[in-house]
Amino acid sequence: MMPTDYIGRFAPSPSGELHFGSLIAALGSYLQARAHQGIWRVRIEDIDPPREVPGAAETILRQLEHYGLQWDGDVLWQSQRHDAYRERLAWLHAQGLSYYCTCTRSRIQSVGGVYDGHCRTLRHGPENAAVRVMQRHPVTHFDDRLLGEIHADARLAREDFIIHRRDGLFAYNLAVVVDDHFQGISEIVRGADLIEPTVRQISLYQLFGWPVPDYIHLPLAVNEKGMKLSKQNHAPALPTGDPRPVLINALQFLNQDVTNEWQDLRTEEILEKAVAQWALNNVPKIQHSQMRLAEL
Repeated sequence: MMPTDYIGRFAPSPSGELHFGSLIAALGSYLQARAHQGIWRVRIEDIDPPREVPGAAETILRQLEHYGLQWDGDVLWQSQRHDAYRERLAWLHAQGLSYYCTCTRSRIQSVGGVYDGHCRTLRHGPENAAVRVMQRHPVTHFDDRLLGEIHADARLAREDFIIHRRDGLFAYNLAVVVDDHFQGISEIVRGADLIEPTVRQISLYQLFGWPVPDYIHLPLAVNEKGMKLSKQNHAPALPTGDPRPVLINALQFLNQDVTNEWQDLRTEEILEKAVAQWALNNVPKIQHSQMRLAEL
């Protein structure tokens, strides 16, 4: 295969250590990038200090290295990118594509849970206000390279969503689009729990006049209760011992062709084989998949 200009990424938030569900997203994006002889970036999405766990970012980087997932170039830290986000906020404001909103969560719940554009024409100032994008051309569907065409809830797609929070923090949808464009990301491989915000992010790309990357949303690992493995659900951190059995479990979760002989290979050899025979079409085309914690 000839080299391509493929650039992928893994972008965890430092709200805790990586768990098996995180490994699925990291491994899937890594394999897709390496199979295309592309670049694989790592970005730490540390723009929400109240949710961050001290030391988690450094632990995440050590975990990736322990499992053989070596990234290209320097790690990008969102906490060092505030000027870029402010520049985009200023551009949207100058174009008349954003406005200040003072609506509370309780008010939005009282009108059905989806923001109704109440503050669009009220000309509020920045004091005690969030910034919302003016959604003039909503995106209601997109093509997922694994799952096919995905349609969004039309009400959510039309919503003027928040891009700068009332507490002064930058919103995820703004930061992720600005940084993916800055890093030249050509394809985003991530968990299916992030399907919903995709249409909002695509709408931002279009507002900015930037090329839209391709998307692949991988199935989520769930526990024995059917709950997504997540930091919020206290999913156990990835084991610190021999990474090979966990890597093999992750490859099996992604329905890749793994044989018993792989258990005797070194970590680097497992990943080399996984890249060589990576088959996106084999990945389960569902949003959730069972992986009992006892198997890890």
